Amino acid sequence: MKRKLEFSKSLNILVRELSKLPGVGPKSAERFAFHILRSSKDEVNNLSRAIIEAKEKLTYCKICGNLSEEKICQICQDALRDKSRVCVVEEPNDVLSIEKTGIYKGLYHVLLGSIAPLDGIGPHELRIKELISRVKNNKIKEVIIATSSDTEGEITALYLAKVLRPYSINLSRLAAGMPVGAELNYADEVTLGKAIENRIRI
Repeated sequence: MKRKLEFSKSLNILVRELSKLPGVGPKSAERFAFHILRSSKDEVNNLSRAIIEAKEKLTYCKICGNLSEEKICQICQDALRDKSRVCVVEEPNDVLSIEKTGIYKGLYHVLLGSIAPLDGIGPHELRIKELISRVKNNKIKEVIIATSSDTEGEITALYLAKVLRPYSINLSRLAAGMPVGAELNYADEVTLGKAIENRIRI
């Protein structure tokens, strides 16, 4: 009977930790692990330092929830941004996706997730209370709901429309260009740009 070949303990730990990353399965984790092991010690140290430095220095903007090295992010500090318009997204990487289009010039609000009942994530686990406070206390004229078009994103959009409807603001949703079930951060700049330009009132 042939003995099953197993990785060493340290390699198993590395693969296990890498497989915890979103979208990384066991095979991808193994490829990443072997790539790291083939890299020079300097390259591995640089990667380690970059991860630790990002974790230590980055925080969430106390206004919008975007990632920032300061208490208030550069976008919220920018006097040239349209402060009457707020685009609501699920995650900080969605802000980057929209910024790459070069079309949107307003502010953002990052929910840090989406409503997912099956995972036990409800409205109170997200930054929705902070969004309502911004709408109530600032001169906001439009809220653009830019959650993903998957099930969780649609549930979140419907909930946001419900709680924001009592306020005297325009509510809109990303429109043509975003395919059903698509996640925002996977859309290309042209598609996402069209979705922003053609947003619809809700």
